[in-house]
Amino acid sequence: MRQVFNFSAGPAVLPEEVLAQAAAEMLDWHGSGQSVMEMSHRGKEYMSIHEQAERDLRELMGIPESHAVLFLQGGATLQFAMVPLNLLPERGHADYVNTGEWSTKAIKEARRFGDVNVIASSEDRQFTYVPPQAAWKRSPDAAYLHYCANETIGGVEFPFTPDAGKVPLVADISSNFLSRPVEVAKHALMYGGAQKNIGPAGLTIVIVRKDLLGHARAGLATMLDYKVHADADSMLNTPPTWAVYIAGLVFQWLKRQGGVAGIEQRNLEKAKLLYDYLDSTAFYTNPVDRSDRSRMNIPFRLPDAALDEPFLKGAKQRGLLQLKGHRSVGGMRASIYNAMPIEGVRALVDWMREFEKSHG
Repeated sequence: MRQVFNFSAGPAVLPEEVLAQAAAEMLDWHGSGQSVMEMSHRGKEYMSIHEQAERDLRELMGIPESHAVLFLQGGATLQFAMVPLNLLPERGHADYVNTGEWSTKAIKEARRFGDVNVIASSEDRQFTYVPPQAAWKRSPDAAYLHYCANETIGGVEFPFTPDAGKVPLVADISSNFLSRPVEVAKHALMYGGAQKNIGPAGLTIVIVRKDLLGHARAGLATMLDYKVHADADSMLNTPPTWAVYIAGLVFQWLKRQGGVAGIEQRNLEKAKLLYDYLDSTAFYTNPVDRSDRSRMNIPFRLPDAALDEPFLKGAKQRGLLQLKGHRSVGGMRASIYNAMPIEGVRALVDWMREFEKSHG
């Protein structure tokens, strides 16, 4: 049994039973005499792991056959370039909604390859809300519409799936991947790094509608073309085999929790516990509009930044780790991904109460 609760935004906490299973299978996977890290990625043992992981992910998310599933590398950051290189024609333009740090980075990268129209932004209030869709200034002929479903740094999460009409809808789902049901069929493309809710750093998952494959820029490097990866079943080069294996174990763990619908109920309970306490006190503050608060990443501030270090020191002594906020915004941040047990959130709230009594 672990002695700490890890609130890191990523790489993040993984289910204890998944880590225990991986440890038990480290030297000999299912009697093969090999560690997964030693297997040929084209051998029957690894191929069975790879194929099962895709099947389980499709089941968990309800991914239709109209969409391909790609196990890639390079993180969501590489997808900031791959999306426009595959979906944005040379003289076309794309619509982006800007709700925080990761949206901003995606916009900056996409502008290297074409015209980007920022159709809505919450920068006017330091990225603390999702702009209402009725106010978006959309382009009628956009190649696609991009949004970040959950901003890890600012703690802002879309409470709805945008209505893009006939325009392909693209989502960065890195930090709320598999945390709640999502309407996959309404999206042309979804992507996310695995190191929040799925597994170790090194794996990026792309879910892309098959009819959008084969339209990449002329002369594009082979490794950046979605169609090439889809045609090769994500085996164009050696995939991140260990990361796929761990992801597969997490998928199986999620199925045992009642699937995405089951884990969503646990996530709602954890988020409510922490937000209810934050809303009950003036000592701590959360800047995000209540309707747009993230279930996964909860930032909060103390009344004086001079209290940050004592708070963090006391938290660490109590086994509450990685609560320091992102360097760009400061304060605190509790990331309570799928694998964070509710006991961890209770322990955090208990420490917050104790600290408030002694410093409030």
